[in-house]
Amino acid sequence: MNQGERFFGKWLARRNARRKQEEDQNAASKVAGSQHTGGAGNGSPVPGAGRLSFKERLEALRNLPEFFRLVWQTSPRITLADSLLRIARSAIPVAILYVGKLIIDQIVFLGQAKTAHSHRLLWQLVAIEFGLAILSDGLSRMITLLDSLLGDLFSNYTSAKIMTHAATLDLDQFEDSAFYDKLERARQQTTGRTVLLSQVLSQVQDLITMGFLAAGLVVFNPWLIILLLVAVVPAFLGEAHFNDRSYALTRGQTPERRELDYIRYLGASDETAKEVKIFDLSGFLIDRFRTLSDQFYKDNRRLVIRRSAWGTVFAVVGSVGYYTAYIVIILKAVNGSLSIGSLTFLAGSFRQLRSLLEGILSRFTSVSQGAIYLRDLFEFFEIRPRIKIASHPRPFPDPIRLGFQFEDVGFRYTNTDRWANRHLSFTLRPGEKLALVGENGAGKTTLVKLLARLYDPTEGRILLDGVDLQEYDPLVLRKHIGIIFQDYLRYQMTLAQNIAVGNISEKDDRELIETSARQSLASALAERLPGKYDQALGRRFRQGVELSGGEWQKIALARAYMRDAALLILDEPTAALDARAEYEVFQRFAELTKGKMAVLISHRFSTVRMADRILVLDKGELIEIGSHEELLERQGRYAELFNLQAMGYR
Repeated sequence: MNQGERFFGKWLARRNARRKQEEDQNAASKVAGSQHTGGAGNGSPVPGAGRLSFKERLEALRNLPEFFRLVWQTSPRITLADSLLRIARSAIPVAILYVGKLIIDQIVFLGQAKTAHSHRLLWQLVAIEFGLAILSDGLSRMITLLDSLLGDLFSNYTSAKIMTHAATLDLDQFEDSAFYDKLERARQQTTGRTVLLSQVLSQVQDLITMGFLAAGLVVFNPWLIILLLVAVVPAFLGEAHFNDRSYALTRGQTPERRELDYIRYLGASDETAKEVKIFDLSGFLIDRFRTLSDQFYKDNRRLVIRRSAWGTVFAVVGSVGYYTAYIVIILKAVNGSLSIGSLTFLAGSFRQLRSLLEGILSRFTSVSQGAIYLRDLFEFFEIRPRIKIASHPRPFPDPIRLGFQFEDVGFRYTNTDRWANRHLSFTLRPGEKLALVGENGAGKTTLVKLLARLYDPTEGRILLDGVDLQEYDPLVLRKHIGIIFQDYLRYQMTLAQNIAVGNISEKDDRELIETSARQSLASALAERLPGKYDQALGRRFRQGVELSGGEWQKIALARAYMRDAALLILDEPTAALDARAEYEVFQRFAELTKGKMAVLISHRFSTVRMADRILVLDKGELIEIGSHEELLERQGRYAELFNLQAMGYR
């Protein structure tokens, strides 16, 4: 063996080792990308979802243009740069293979030459291949960087878009479990979906590369293309089958996965820790968590084991096809039909074609599955509010002259035959204070939600100054209504921010915030806190201070005073207050609502008797209305409830 042959043998060994390493890295990247794509869709429920046909996968690709539109809106500059870099990189593998062929042929020529020849061309070719390798690595790193940046931007953009769209939807839609499934599926698509962009662009990049590589194989021997398909197609069909099964499994698990997440929250949360400890619920919650998680594990284990077994079989078939083609190429080289350089070029081309075709076929399954999951995101954006805004809304009356009038109003929640309210007919007059009384479930809170047009009546209508409430802009209407519900939120924010949410447009008006706090008696609390109005509340964040129920309720009341509302609605506003604080709050309330309409819901008759009129509800229907004295004289339901409560104080 001469020096040239020894040099060639070492060079070829190093080259094959490097290519094997690159193939292993590409394979790992494909597996990671596939897992990422599948994982992002976990828990997307379609009850009864089954196996997807090839036609359904093709139809799912129709979601990609809308997806690319969202990606483009996220960052046109980064999206364009990413695309151009991928196109540039698509030609590099072919160029490296061809330059490698020229290098080997030049080495063999120099080794067999009888006379000395210049090595200049050889080293020029080596420099070119070195430059291509550096360029390929640089482009790959830049593409990875842009993918990462685009992924973060896309996640932020779509998350904000989901919140923006959710804000336009109706309250009763949020009270529907089917809607929550759609919302949860949409949230899951805000992360990991840019893998689709990377995969689709990689498809285009690989197809361009395959075009160059396939041309060389076809010129040499068209049968190699058949062997290539034999080596790849079985594995593709197997992956497609098991991806379908995985898709059907994960999309059917969302209700249970939501329950699993809820149990995880109950078992380890500052808001639930008190009751979990006092009722010793940890064992119950852990048992339920294990039952659900073990079932998920068993279902996934069965699928993974079958997938792994069949994957081994298909890998053997692929290897047989590959080495059959390799033997054909070697025999041609032995017979002298091919040069050593052509041998390495064709062998490398076939190996890369196999890898590229596997990637394209496997990626098609991932892309189509990811495109199907995208449907979850777009379906959420297609949800439209049922409460319609009039094309030419009327201006809010200032002042209100006739008040709110209910005309045979009824409301029924979605997916139920039970009426929450029915046959409501009454008028809330300007400057009047109206109290709502009734047992739990009587429809009191639903009535005030109808008044604020958080719901539209199922039947009947509500008028404001003789005009149907639906002819007013609901956003403008709500700006003129101050309302505090009994299940108000305790925001993990500062005291000032907690009050400002009642009129967030005035969040920087500290004077208004402090005035509202004085009106609700929350100002004394602010003086006791270390940070005053800038004190963080709640235990979720550092240096936060937790408050008592009564203190939180005073803060919630302050929100109602943040706006100069024409109508003030308080739903159980003093449930957590002691008797003295309750008396002081309602004395202040009576002063602040002089000349304004107010609706008050309370179970304490010492509170409701301050109202001008009291409306008594039973099973959603109006059964009595009048002043405290009038209702006592009638000896009806109100008198019965009043006397029952009074007996507790005797």
